[in-house]
Amino acid sequence: MSNIKIKLSVLDQSPVRKGVTARRAIEETTILAQETERLGYHRFWVSEHHNTTSLAGSTPEVLIAHLANHTKTLRIGSGGIMLPNHSALKVAESFRLLEVMHPNRIDLGMGRAPGTDRITASMLNPSNNWSEQDFVEQLRELQHYLHDTSDGGIQAKIKAIPIAETVPQQWLLSSSGQSALFAAHFGMGFSFAHFINPHGGPQAIQYYREHFKPSVDLTKPVENVALFVFCSEDEEKVKQQEALMGYRFLQLEKGGGLTSVGWNDIKDIRYTTIEQERIKANKPRMIYGTPAVIEEQLSKLAADYAVDELMVVTITEHFEDRIKSYQLLSDLFL
Repeated sequence: MSNIKIKLSVLDQSPVRKGVTARRAIEETTILAQETERLGYHRFWVSEHHNTTSLAGSTPEVLIAHLANHTKTLRIGSGGIMLPNHSALKVAESFRLLEVMHPNRIDLGMGRAPGTDRITASMLNPSNNWSEQDFVEQLRELQHYLHDTSDGGIQAKIKAIPIAETVPQQWLLSSSGQSALFAAHFGMGFSFAHFINPHGGPQAIQYYREHFKPSVDLTKPVENVALFVFCSEDEEKVKQQEALMGYRFLQLEKGGGLTSVGWNDIKDIRYTTIEQERIKANKPRMIYGTPAVIEEQLSKLAADYAVDELMVVTITEHFEDRIKSYQLLSDLFL
């Protein structure tokens, strides 16, 4: 076990593996939540994605209720709710109800991105214009609804129900660093998505710490970093899973949408020079390796960010490899 004290958490996207159904993907997410709770993981977040058949998690608030009912102590939350897709009132009521059902176990992680393409986002919320000011206003409204306060506007006439005795822990998610400003201003937690953008994260977290304003919910800054991780004692499995993720990144960048593939589907692909460069450029988004490699690199990354919590995202061709990776990580750090 490492001497570095790192809390491990999970960000799960409910991947629909090749040959399985969305129902099975949700079952696997549930099994993973139960297993990581047993292993001592700190929190378990689920994501919001739309218009893709390879990820089953479209409605985090529904899945959170299910997972909280199937676990006992693990913090369960969203990583995240894509706030521009929803009204602030609807988010407040969904998470108030979750907090009423599972007091002091619910995390409300929020992002600015739509979690999908622009056309789908416009159908989810036809009034969405991706305005930074609108996002800030939603955050402000959310505080009034969650705390039963008012600035004298129309919110004074509206109560988010049910009335809750506790408030979900609120986080802002960011891959660019811009939301560090908002998280600091509103006194929320801050999570940097290294798995989306491996550059500028330590600076964003430092900015957040330096500008943090205590809120009624949070007296001091809290932060974590999310990244793709795969740990295996089998070096060949490591190479195959790394190659599969490289292929997935290319799929996304080409705008063709994600499809579920296995090693046999991609093993004979010959990439162009430009594609090889893109695969290389995306490698820092993930840390894949044997336990010795993982221990060294995760410890270094936590030190670079000066954080004590890492959120692990793991997608594998076979579910047993996903479970085993989280088990090996727990042996290293928990």
